[in-house]
Amino acid sequence: MLRYLIKRILMLIPVLLGVSLFVFLVLHLFTTDPAMNMLGQHGTNEQAEALRESMGLNDPIYVQFARFLSDLLHGDFGRSLMTRAPVLDEIFARFPATVELALAAIFIATVVGVTVGVISAVKQYSIFDYVSMIGALVGVSMPIFWLGLMMIILFSLTLGWLPVSGRIAVGMEPAHITGLYVLDSILTQDWESLKSALLHLIMPATALATTSMAIIARMTRSTMLEVIRQDYIRTARAKGLKESVVVYRHALRNALIPIITVIGLQLGVLMGGAVLTETVFGWPGVGSRLIDAIMASDYPMVQGTVIFIATVFVVVNLIVDLLYAWLDPRIKYS
Repeated sequence: MLRYLIKRILMLIPVLLGVSLFVFLVLHLFTTDPAMNMLGQHGTNEQAEALRESMGLNDPIYVQFARFLSDLLHGDFGRSLMTRAPVLDEIFARFPATVELALAAIFIATVVGVTVGVISAVKQYSIFDYVSMIGALVGVSMPIFWLGLMMIILFSLTLGWLPVSGRIAVGMEPAHITGLYVLDSILTQDWESLKSALLHLIMPATALATTSMAIIARMTRSTMLEVIRQDYIRTARAKGLKESVVVYRHALRNALIPIITVIGLQLGVLMGGAVLTETVFGWPGVGSRLIDAIMASDYPMVQGTVIFIATVFVVVNLIVDLLYAWLDPRIKYS
């Protein structure tokens, strides 16, 4: 197990190195001059040239990349050109909001997706099965930003049930413990903040969960159909066990491995793919900060954010792989 873990961690190095190289080249070859962006429209050519020299932008690109990697290894992601604050500090300040949104979305997607998938498999070719699978197909095909806008129009502007944007009501903020407003509100028993945080979370989490929910439902259905046709399921039924025991204790547990794989992959996707959702709902997470950085050609912030998201994605996938052994003891990593 330890050998496998070390091997997987070593495999992360070329992956993150490739991501770093790709992001670095794209930003340096296709973005506008960062020196002129920092100086603004009143900057002179002489000032821009002096700034480029001080920032090392006149060095050959391989020298810049080597310096960039060296800084990364020392935990230095650079400074934002917009705010002059360390990039990593800005990412960590926004990260709890993205984590809270992604966890809420994966919770909704898992509960609804697995439940719908199990019922569809048990009641194959029923009306519920047809309707749920058509709904899953629609969910996979539907653009998240369009769904988010439709939800805002219906639930906020028309019915007035939910707030349009933001993470919590203006002037209200729970005591900072974890940075997750829902959890912090529960820990401090601040029920007004909890109510406001949940109301602000419902629409963005549901919109973000839609695609994952559909994928998990389809995967659960197909995996459950395969498992419930196995001989040991027939044996369990022949013993006279309750159908709920057969389905949830024997069939679902053995069908969980591919489902857990999909859930883990979707969690990684949600952590990095919440950009549009955060933008539509004004959610102050890493994704919305990334959009602001792209619009302002703030390339240290963009490359730092992308590399940070890629790191989170591969670490989540590693954790999912390690969960296999817990779910299925037959899997041996040696």
